Order: sequence, then C-alpha cells, then structure tokens
Amino acid sequence: MNRIIITVESGADMPKELAQTYGIYIVPMHITFGNQTKDDGSFPVEDIPDYYSASGKIPKTSGCTPNDFKNVFEKIHKEYPEKLILHLAYSAVTTCSYQSAVIASEECDYIACVDTTHVAAGQTAVAVRVAQELERHPDWSLEEAVQYAQKVSRQVRMCFVPNDLSFLRAGGRVSNAAALLGSVLNIHPIIELKEGYLVAGKKLRGKMRRIVPKLIENFAAAHDMDRDVIWLEYTTGLSGEIQKIAEETTKKLGFQMIHWIFAGGVITTHGGPGAFAVAGYSEN
Repeated sequence: MNRIIITVESGADMPKELAQTYGIYIVPMHITFGNQTKDDGSFPVEDIPDYYSASGKIPKTSGCTPNDFKNVFEKIHKEYPEKLILHLAYSAVTTCSYQSAVIASEECDYIACVDTTHVAAGQTAVAVRVAQELERHPDWSLEEAVQYAQKVSRQVRMCFVPNDLSFLRAGGRVSNAAALLGSVLNIHPIIELKEGYLVAGKKLRGKMRRIVPKLIENFAAAHDMDRDVIWLEYTTGLSGEIQKIAEETTKKLGFQMIHWIFAGGVITTHGGPGAFAVAGYSEN
C-alpha cells in the first residue's frame, strides 16, 4: 500500500467507482441558486437547467473554502496518521480552490498541493494517472509525487463543445449577439484548456451528432493522443445516440479504453445541457 492519498475537488467530476478504486477523496465545490448555496454533488444536476428555464439565470459556482479542505485533510490524517496527502487541484486561474488548499495545508508538512491546470475530465485524467503510478511506486516521497503530477499535467489535453451558447451567454462569457448567431447558424465553439485558461478556438457548424466525431478526430490528430485510454464527458441532455457515435469514433481511431464521465454541477453550470468533452494524454 502506498504512502500517499490523493484529493481532488468535486469539479473534477471523478466517477465514484474510480475514486473508490484509487482511494481518492473528493472535496466539494459549491453551487448557489439565488440565496441558497449547495455542495456540488448533493443535488441532481437537472436542477441547474430547470433553474435556468424558470429564472433565465444560471446558478453561481464557487470553489472550495479553506475550511472545506481542512475538514477533509483532518479526516484523512485522523484515519491514516502515517499517510501523506497530495492535492491535485482544479485549475488555479479559474477558481480560488487551489489557494484555499494551500491555506488549509499551512504548517502541515504531510500535505502538498499541485495546480493541475485542468478541470473536469482533464483533472480526473491527471489524478488517475498519478494514482496508478503511486501504486507502482508505493514508497515515493511527496516531492517525487509532486514532480510526477506536474509532468502528467503537462501531458493531458482537454477540450469541450457546448450544445448551445445560452449558458455561456447567461454567465457573461459570450455576447447576446454571438449567442443568437450561434443558435441560428448551429455554430459551436471548441473550448480548450490552455495553461489553465478556458480558451475559445475553432468553431464547428452543424448538429452535435456531426460535431462530436469531428471533435474527437481533430483532437486526437492535433495532439498525437496516446491510444491506450481516452476520457469522454457529457452533461445532462446529451442523447444516447450521440454517446454511441462518440464511442464508435474513438474505437475506430484505435483507443483501447474509454472512460465515460457524467458532469457534475460546476461543469453543467458553465457548459449547459448537452455539452460534450474529450480528454487524454498527449504523446508530445
């Protein structure tokens, strides 16, 4: 058994079975509906599009607080006082979570924090790869684990495409005019993670059943993706037909293992219903 326990925020959207397999602890981020704040993961994500339909507004998301981390760190330390803790954080430029983890870990030499520069499936891809390597190196020090986590973070690539621009417009990320034009012309911007930032790049036109396979094909080619494993993520509302198309496309491209991730509250709030994401490990 290795010496290091990994933690991530709920915004990693890590499936429970993977968290259980690798003993990864999840720290809740938060979603605010009007005057009511809830922990991410404590309510059905369908509440988010329902709230938008009823109010015309999207909920607000917020990162983990120092107290959120302190509670989890203290729980782990109480149960496993001999263990070390490695927090693999949600992109630091998008939320306060990383800084909160640093604050909570002050004066605790058994805790280290790494900014993965990723979110959602990308963050999970980092955490799982690190957890697998820790199983192969059970005696690693925190410093060795940190160095490996930083290396993996540089290898991971992720992008997503929203089904429509309504949620991005409501969140102030695109203009009303751009959202309207995108809706009329079926234009979908590809959002990539670059150095932690969400950056809108190339635009694809058409319905999601046509866009999703193009996105996967372009993504795999552009980044020379490792064909051993790929991560596919979707928000509520993406049809089973499109999921089937995505899976068939990845198999045709030679990917050996496909991990599906269902997005939680944070990513659903930002991406809206019917969004699709892909993440993996670049050979470059």
